[in-house]
Amino acid sequence: MTAPVNVICMKWGAMYGPEYVNRLYAGVRRHLSRPHRFVCFTDTDEGLAPGIEAMPLPPLGLPAGHNDRRWQKLAVFGHQLADLQGPTLFLDLDLVVVDSLDPFFDLPGRFHIIRDADLFKRKLRRKLNPQRDRFLQMIGNSSVFRFEVGQHAYILDNFVADPDAATRQYPMSQQYQSAQLEAHGELEYWPRGWCVSFKNDCIAPFPRNYFSDPKLPSGARIVVFAGRLKMSEVVAGGGHRLHRRIGNVDWLRQAWIDP
Repeated sequence: MTAPVNVICMKWGAMYGPEYVNRLYAGVRRHLSRPHRFVCFTDTDEGLAPGIEAMPLPPLGLPAGHNDRRWQKLAVFGHQLADLQGPTLFLDLDLVVVDSLDPFFDLPGRFHIIRDADLFKRKLRRKLNPQRDRFLQMIGNSSVFRFEVGQHAYILDNFVADPDAATRQYPMSQQYQSAQLEAHGELEYWPRGWCVSFKNDCIAPFPRNYFSDPKLPSGARIVVFAGRLKMSEVVAGGGHRLHRRIGNVDWLRQAWIDP
């Protein structure tokens, strides 16, 4: 019998409503065949669907008087994470599951994450600073990552030891997280194409997007909505710009709203 695994997400504040958690949960149930727990770490369980385990946000353990919550996600790397054990897949709320998640647990290795550069078009000006370009090519995008509970506690321990230094050196928590993993030889990436960007991989470049609707790339398992454009805006018929026509997204609506 296959051992149960964990799928977790986080929700705090008012940016995302409970429907984001509920639709993510429905997508996971549809596309993950092995036994699993779905846990939402949150400051409120109001509106969450039955079957979702709502738990308090894990503590960051910041020093007294340090209340910066932007890096809350790092709290999953504590020595303990509620009563969870074993392989755990973290999913952000601004993504849509479109195909089987089983390979995310089948892939060997202790830690896997999206290579951030796989989701975005490379900016040519980065080549002017090769060292910076190499660093940015290394960064993992923390929208989707798998880890072993309690096995990467150095990430949180080192952050809590000097959070001011970490936030000065790294603008984003995923940059700090990636640097820590790289230093410990544990930074590995998902195969390219498993996680795709809706804006950069599904919408054709201008002007072709005026003649074709967004399409799901072959082999995609998760569609990520990194940045300002979110799936709620897209399925409501919005998100258009002069250089970006979106068009028909029935496949997205079916995957997110009617899974």
